[in-house]
Amino acid sequence: MVKPPVQSEKMLPDCTGTVPVATAIVRRTIPSATGNSVMPTYWQAFAPLVLFTFVASVTPGPNNMMLASSGLTHGFRKTIPHMLGVALGFVVMVVLLGLGLGSLFERAPWFYVALKYASAAYLLWLAWKIAMSSSTPDANGRGQPITFLQAVGFQWVNPKAWVMAVGIIAAYVPKEGFFFNLAIAGLICGLVNFPSVALWAGFGAGMRRWLHRPLLLKSFNYTMALLLVASLYPLAFETASH
Repeated sequence: MVKPPVQSEKMLPDCTGTVPVATAIVRRTIPSATGNSVMPTYWQAFAPLVLFTFVASVTPGPNNMMLASSGLTHGFRKTIPHMLGVALGFVVMVVLLGLGLGSLFERAPWFYVALKYASAAYLLWLAWKIAMSSSTPDANGRGQPITFLQAVGFQWVNPKAWVMAVGIIAAYVPKEGFFFNLAIAGLICGLVNFPSVALWAGFGAGMRRWLHRPLLLKSFNYTMALLLVASLYPLAFETASH
């Protein structure tokens, strides 16, 4: 009789302490002589990843603040390349980190520190750009939204994306058959992330009918810019603690 794979539980550190993480094992098995078989437990293995990716993607963060502002200023359709860049850029980040890019930061920790502060500087610049963006919705094509490639590249200076990617690899990618499971995890991240961030672009676009007045639009963009700056609080707290 074929026994199903056993799941083990271990403790992994996160930014708030330690949390129990169930490490699922995904296996293909051959039917036994009695005709019984154990099907690959993909859902059991990756359902927690789907939930984590959705919650992390749909909650406020740098990407979502920028998408809401872009949806309001440029409209939903012109923001689609930005949304696709966010989703694909995050998938690329997860896969590359899983393939060993993270070991680079272990060998050269200074590079990670430099990247963190470069990320903070870039986010502050983006916050200023959002705050200073046009005070009227872009109905006539004036102004340019963030492009697909710019959104892909932005993920590498997005602190929230780094936390999500490292957490996914450490906690939600089964270690047996790691590279196959990493590919599945990357696919899941893309499929879940895109509609999640699209909600924020849709929210911004939907606000166009109410925020057509320059003062209201400016207030909205200022709010998005301040929330973008507020997303840097983990880095500020870490710096202060040192």
